[in-house]
Amino acid sequence: MESKMKAVHYEGPYKVSVKEIERPKIQHPDDCIIRVTTAAICGSDLHMYQGRTAAQNGLVFGHENMGIVTEVGPGVTLLKEGDRVVLPFNVADGRCRNCEEGRTAFCTGVNPGFAGGAYGYVAMGPYQGGQAQYLRVPYADFNALTLPPGIEHEQDFALLADIFPTGWHGLVLAGFQAGESVAVFGAGPVGLMAAYSGIIRGASRVFVVDQVAERLEAAKKIGCTPINFRDGDPVEQIIEANGGMVDRAVDAVGYQAVDASGSKEKPNIVLDQLIEVTRPTGGLGIPGLYVPSDPGAPDAQSGKGQILISFGKLFEKGLSLGTGQCNVKTYNRYLRDLIISGRAKPSFVVSHEVTLEEAEDAYDKFDKRIDGYTKVLIHPNGPL
Repeated sequence: MESKMKAVHYEGPYKVSVKEIERPKIQHPDDCIIRVTTAAICGSDLHMYQGRTAAQNGLVFGHENMGIVTEVGPGVTLLKEGDRVVLPFNVADGRCRNCEEGRTAFCTGVNPGFAGGAYGYVAMGPYQGGQAQYLRVPYADFNALTLPPGIEHEQDFALLADIFPTGWHGLVLAGFQAGESVAVFGAGPVGLMAAYSGIIRGASRVFVVDQVAERLEAAKKIGCTPINFRDGDPVEQIIEANGGMVDRAVDAVGYQAVDASGSKEKPNIVLDQLIEVTRPTGGLGIPGLYVPSDPGAPDAQSGKGQILISFGKLFEKGLSLGTGQCNVKTYNRYLRDLIISGRAKPSFVVSHEVTLEEAEDAYDKFDKRIDGYTKVLIHPNGPL
C-alpha cells in the first residue's frame, strides 16, 4: 500500500496547493479509513481561504466528505470494507451528554475546551479534511451514514454532509410549520437548501434574498420568489409582495453580510432585517456562520464577535430565535431517503465538478464568484 497521498493544503490567505502528505492510518479501534470519492468546497472554507480565521498553514481542508471504506479498526462492527458512506461534517463521539441528546454539533468529547468537532476546519479539533485521496473517520460506526452501493446520486448524497441538512436545520431553528411563509436571506448553497427545504416541507411562500442573478434564478426555478436587495430594501420588497410580514426567516449569510453597495461589510444587517421582516411571535433561524473573533472585521466590536442588533425590537415582537451549527445526524438518514425515493434532488446547486489538481483554480474562481461557481465538488481519486 502506498504511504503517501495527495491533498489540498492551506498555504495562507488566498493560497492553496495540492501536496503529497502521509496517508492516514487507523489510530483507534473505532476508526475507519475511506477512499474519498467526493469532497465539496464549502462557503465556510472560504472564510479560512481568505485569512479571516486563525487557520494555520498546512491544514487540509474539507468537511463535506463521502467515499468507500477501505479499512476498519477492530472496534468497528457496523461498517465493512467496500461500504459507501457519507460523513456528517460534525466529528462526534456518540457518548457525551450532548451526543446522547442528539446534539452532535456540540460534542464535548472530540475537541477539548470547545463544543464541537469537524474535519479540516480551524479550531474544530485535530481532524484532517477530506479534500484528499483518503480520510480517517473517528468513531466510525457512529459517524458514517451508509448509502446504496454504486455511483448513483453521488452529487445529491455528497450534500448530506453539510448543506442539505444545514438548510433544513435553518427552518427547524426558526420553528417552521407547513403552510407558513418564509424569507431566506442568502442564496448561496445553504440558503438555496433552506429555501428548497421550505418547498419540500410545504411552505405557502418562500422568498429568497441575494444580489447574484444566477443564484436568484436558481431560487426562482424551485418555486421561490427572488428578491434582489440591490433593487431596494429587501424587507419592504418582501412585505409588499407577501401582503405583510412573513412567519419565519432564515439567515444563511452570516458575519460577512454586505449592504446594498455590495462593498462594505455590515455584520448586523441581515440579523436586523430578519427582526424587521418577521411577524410578531414568529421565529428566526440563524445557521449562517458567526464567529467569536474575526481578524478581518470592519470594526473592533465585530472583531470580538459582538454584533449590535435591534434587541429591543426582537423583544417587543416576542420573536424566538435559534442559532448554531447543524446536528447533521438528526436529519441525514431521512434526507438520504428523500433522495433515494426521488422526492428530493438537492444537486441542482452543484455548479462544477473538478479533480484534485484543479482545486487551486476552483478555490480562486469560487472566491471571486466568477464562471457561475456556486457549489464545487472535488473527486480526489479521479472521475467516478
